[in-house]
Amino acid sequence: MSDFYAANLVLIQSTFIGILLALSVQVPMRAGVFSFAGAGSYGIGAYVSAILVLKTGMPSLLAILISGIVAMVVGLLLGLLVAHLGGLYLAMATVSFDLIVSVLAINGGDLTGGVTGLFGVLSDVTIFHLIGLALLGIVGVALTERGRVGRRVDAVRDDPELAQSVGISVRRYRLAAFVVSGLLGSVAGSLNSLVRSTISPSDIGFSLIVLALTMIIVGGAQSWKGAVLGAVIFTWLPPLLAGFGQLQHVVYGVIVATAAIFVPGGLYGIYSEARYRRTRAKRKPPQGEAPAHEQALAISVPNGDAGRSA
Repeated sequence: MSDFYAANLVLIQSTFIGILLALSVQVPMRAGVFSFAGAGSYGIGAYVSAILVLKTGMPSLLAILISGIVAMVVGLLLGLLVAHLGGLYLAMATVSFDLIVSVLAINGGDLTGGVTGLFGVLSDVTIFHLIGLALLGIVGVALTERGRVGRRVDAVRDDPELAQSVGISVRRYRLAAFVVSGLLGSVAGSLNSLVRSTISPSDIGFSLIVLALTMIIVGGAQSWKGAVLGAVIFTWLPPLLAGFGQLQHVVYGVIVATAAIFVPGGLYGIYSEARYRRTRAKRKPPQGEAPAHEQALAISVPNGDAGRSA
């Protein structure tokens, strides 16, 4: 076990970072907000925490906290700015936000290291910090999928007009999705730069958006379980495809395209659908017994009246 851990330490670290990144995109999508701002928040967290640790000597956990607060404020401002957008227009606006963060990193001069980025960001972040923060993120998102909050989020996603008519503030929930997405993405980026001791613009480019979206498409956007599943798969899949040589990118693309076409709800969606069908099958009346609505009709109509009506 220790040999496996030592040989795959980078992949294990990337798994927990990828889970937080996937959750940063899954949270707004579950609320009906087609946003990729989590990838931009990832870049904000990565650079802000790296700058704080490298240039001020700040403790790692405090740097992660401050970076998260900065990303939450930026996420709130972005949510207010694009509040009137929806669908594809909203998606493009958030992609533009992610690219702006990359441009700022490239043109940040000595503060961000320019094209080469920042190196030597030494910190005391351990695998236990990674696991702990990832679990906190998972538990926090899971709680929003249960009870009253979960039902309200589902209503905001499925029918915003109906949700508004019954007193649910659609605007507030969508802004909250941007804020939570900013926090999760920032923590993921901070952990990446502090664990790897380096960050560069190539780490937060368009490829990061594609990776996050791929995780959600294959895993599923309706639950945190789908985000976790997608993050695990696409963290460990590239090394497994290395044996295909130059064709590995083709195989990778075929897997993603196949999942998008034949499994539109993601892998977790298959499980949810199967569980729903199994539950419905259990609720069916025993063979030979009339359905519930027919039994109710028979009770409400006396035999004599039924006979005359026949």
